Amino acid sequence: MIVRRLELQQFRNYVATEIEFSDGVTAIVGSNGQGKTSLAESLGYLATLKSFRGVNTEAMIRTGAETAIIRANVLHADGRDVLIEAELTREGKNRTQVNRQRLARSRDLLGIIRTTVFSPDDLDLIKGAPSRRRDFLDEGLVSVAIKNDAIIREVERVVRQRNALLKQAGGRVSSEISTTLDVWDEKLNMHGGELGDARAALVARLSEMVQFAYEELAERATPVEMIYEPQWRKFGLAAALGAARADDVRRAVTTVGPHRDDIDLQINGLPARTHASQGEQRTLALALRLAVHRCVAQEVGSSPILILDDVLSELDPQRSSALLRHFPVGQVLITTAGVLPDIAHIGRVIKIRAGAVVSD
Repeated sequence: MIVRRLELQQFRNYVATEIEFSDGVTAIVGSNGQGKTSLAESLGYLATLKSFRGVNTEAMIRTGAETAIIRANVLHADGRDVLIEAELTREGKNRTQVNRQRLARSRDLLGIIRTTVFSPDDLDLIKGAPSRRRDFLDEGLVSVAIKNDAIIREVERVVRQRNALLKQAGGRVSSEISTTLDVWDEKLNMHGGELGDARAALVARLSEMVQFAYEELAERATPVEMIYEPQWRKFGLAAALGAARADDVRRAVTTVGPHRDDIDLQINGLPARTHASQGEQRTLALALRLAVHRCVAQEVGSSPILILDDVLSELDPQRSSALLRHFPVGQVLITTAGVLPDIAHIGRVIKIRAGAVVSD
């Protein structure tokens, strides 16, 4: 999968820009605040219909404009040339088209373009809240198999409905509330159990890849572990929900299930969140992204577009050099404020200034 051409209109600080990319490594170079990350963000948006910077639609529209356009030509491994267009509006009435055909549902875009994005904010994968690691797992599940999106959405829906019922109960369980809770518990047990199984299978598959990627970057043997062992999976979600019902009613929230899961990430047998250095944490975060990237490539038979946003500023010189020597096969876009060494094997350099290409 290769993005051949990108057009931006009124996106962030871009007024109107067209960019063509190399099928190997493309370096996007410019000083801070010129639009390098925004360019990366636009491609990430086409793959997921959300910003990897965690902002809403309005923030991505140029000040003074009402709409923004992202348009890209993507060449698939089977020779298909696909045109993807996204229109962002301040009212939130966003539209997406593939080959000029409007998509009825956002999920229909999944798989049309796949990206793997690493940004400085990925340190939160290690240091941040459990929700960041859950999102990481679930995004990986959807990238590996689009059908997983429906499972994730169904679990989210059931948890919302169950929580609404718990709030309605007001701390007291009538026979009617109890009967309805039984219904939602059955649904959560079925769909939540399915999601838990999918997460466990993905972690098992990723563990060796994360170990390999970490040692590739650190250039030394280092024990790295991903552990996914939520308590509810030991005895089953139905039993866990039953045991937690009184507490759930009292707190008016669902306290057990896949929406509360976490991954234990360890380096040298110790929790990475509390015992690893910041350099080790950043290396592990990048290893997680590279592992999913390789897993998706194996599963679908085509490498996602690898987008590395300002990654070299986050790594020491040794690990930066290791990364540049071990880029995965496929298209790589790397943003940087500096000059990349020859070992990066850059196919094309695109220089950005004030939201415009100044030379390439």
